[in-house]
Amino acid sequence: MNNDYLIVHKKILPEYLEKVIQARELLERHECATITEAVQRTGISRNTYYKYKDYVYAENSGTARRNAVISVILKDEKGSLSSLINEITRMHISILTISQAIPISGRANVLMSLDISAMECTMDELLAAMKTIPSVRKAHLDAME
Repeated sequence: MNNDYLIVHKKILPEYLEKVIQARELLERHECATITEAVQRTGISRNTYYKYKDYVYAENSGTARRNAVISVILKDEKGSLSSLINEITRMHISILTISQAIPISGRANVLMSLDISAMECTMDELLAAMKTIPSVRKAHLDAME
């Protein structure tokens, strides 16, 4: 198996993973002002929260939109961002935002938020396709919901 992502029933996972999701939701809904408060309310340590917060997500079957945030390091050359955008749209992914830093030392950092609800591939396949673009030095999934 070459895929880094699994769909697993929460019944077989440790309880603290669900508590990590609960803590993140408390923060997102502004029911807790700090991470310390959120982890205290859910009964997990700050270390557990930070270790797993970017790796566990609840399935929101009632929502039509799924989002992802991806970081990319591009070689500073003409058409590099355009090639990346073309590859993303080819996979039926909508780009919500793009933020590109000023190129330094021949490389530019790009942060993209994507609507992946209509994506016709896996996240691993998307990242692999991005990495085949000659101007892409690195592509990394930062977050997904």
